[in-house]
Amino acid sequence: MKAGAVKAGVVKSAAAKAARQKMRAAKAVDVAKKQVGDPYRYGGTGPGSFDCSGLVQYAWAKAGIRIPRVTHSQYARIKKKVSWRSLKPGDLMFFRGKGHVGMYVGKGRMIHSPSTGKTVRIEKINGWRKASFAGAVRPGA
Repeated sequence: MKAGAVKAGVVKSAAAKAARQKMRAAKAVDVAKKQVGDPYRYGGTGPGSFDCSGLVQYAWAKAGIRIPRVTHSQYARIKKKVSWRSLKPGDLMFFRGKGHVGMYVGKGRMIHSPSTGKTVRIEKINGWRKASFAGAVRPGA
């Protein structure tokens, strides 16, 4: 086999992996959006109630990707780190020293389960939330 053919095969497999990740991310976003209105519950992993890390873990599991349970482990163990400018739907965004996580859904918005007494919601990422951004990862990449 020629070197060019090997390189073309590597490029095709990378493109196929990226396409699979994009499909899974779309599924995770869709699953998370179906949880809008569910109550926050500390330690909640669904269905029906969630804490922040439980929501993203649940959504990605439904998309076929297992991720760790808590925010710090999610950030540490998901290898693909993403910059603010490179965010894509499905990426996990961490805030406040990585103590809170939400899922980017596009157009400057994220879905998350904020805190006790609140419900899963989609919010614009601006103001203090943008200022407290601590990093992002791309599951399944």
